[in-house]
Amino acid sequence: MFRGVDTVDRTTLPHMTAPVPYVFLPGTAREALHFYAGVFGCSVQLHTLGDFGRTDGPPEAIAHGVLSDGPITLYAADATGDQRALRCEGMLLSLLGTAPPDTLREWFQKLAEGGQVVDDLQGRSWGATDGQVIDRYGVQWLIGYEADETS
Repeated sequence: MFRGVDTVDRTTLPHMTAPVPYVFLPGTAREALHFYAGVFGCSVQLHTLGDFGRTDGPPEAIAHGVLSDGPITLYAADATGDQRALRCEGMLLSLLGTAPPDTLREWFQKLAEGGQVVDDLQGRSWGATDGQVIDRYGVQWLIGYEADETS
């Protein structure tokens, strides 16, 4: 323990399994979350600025949205006020081995619709298959699986 640092009782803190992306989009959060729900088979929960009594943007703008009841967790909102909208450079969301290969191939194709394939899904010299795609909302994804995984 460091001198001068209070002890934290970690048993009272919520358990987190991994960081969850939260993206601010340029007025497209509603559309994007419904698109991702269709890709990943999730439900969408949306709350508008009006729902929260906020006046820093149009009342129908999304203040907080989340994918739920599916294999992917993602939060999104419309950028308002001085918030900057997503600009993805030097980072991607990884779905390596997160589902069976057939599912990962399907996700890759769906995410590519209206987006851009950066590196097609293909076998690699180290035995894995992977590829990268930037979806229509500017989010870059790395999707792949090991050669010995079955469909």
